[in-house]
Amino acid sequence: MFLKGKSAIVTGSTSGIGLAYAKALAGAGASVMINGFGDAAAIETERAGLEALSGAKALYDAADMSKPDQIAAMVARANAELGGPDIVVSNAGIQHVSKIEDFPPEKWDAILAINLSSTFHLMRLAVPHMKAKGWGRIISTASAHSLVASPNKAAYVAAKHGLAGLTKTVALETATFGITVNCISPGYVWTPLVENQIPDTMASRGLTREQVVNDVLLAAQPTKQFVQPDQVAAMMLYLCRDEASAITGANMSIDGGWTAA
Repeated sequence: MFLKGKSAIVTGSTSGIGLAYAKALAGAGASVMINGFGDAAAIETERAGLEALSGAKALYDAADMSKPDQIAAMVARANAELGGPDIVVSNAGIQHVSKIEDFPPEKWDAILAINLSSTFHLMRLAVPHMKAKGWGRIISTASAHSLVASPNKAAYVAAKHGLAGLTKTVALETATFGITVNCISPGYVWTPLVENQIPDTMASRGLTREQVVNDVLLAAQPTKQFVQPDQVAAMMLYLCRDEASAITGANMSIDGGWTAA
């Protein structure tokens, strides 16, 4: 329970990697505010489970990460009700796949807002509190696409490259205040979102499930294994430890060797 007395905000945390983050933080004793969309009853079940796990308070906030005023209200609520945030984990993200000449401008704007600008807003709002305490952890989910590109993903790749640069900049600005700022770059992670894509890809391309997994989803990952959400969460949790206080401005790849090539 090394995070007992600390509080965290985790965006995009009602499922998948974000929920794994929240559970890891709660398991270490932190009070946690989760955020995202989904079924209200399912979200409440997860929120109550986090309280049982941590023995501390857990909250849910439905702030839309494309809306700066809602992000500000969420951080203010975390400060009022949890006394933080001491830890910010920025995980919210969306995707759209299209050739550049067909890419809808509104999709570009939405992806940049949620995948990049929301992290900027979280950082600018959380850093003063962290400086006052002399301790803070800011961790963002980037992607292998923060380091390499794929076709038809202009906005996503641009946002993730930008997130890596933002991480480095804010790490330098906060280096003497007990605050570390890092990002984690997973490859393909086994989540319900990925699993639910498989049947459609099988149908549209006339492939077997095994072909979709190995030749489409895992084509770039030399291990031919999906990254697991708890593996990503374990890295996030390590970055919160005092032993990781010298790690700042880093981009931690967890991608089965994707970016080694």
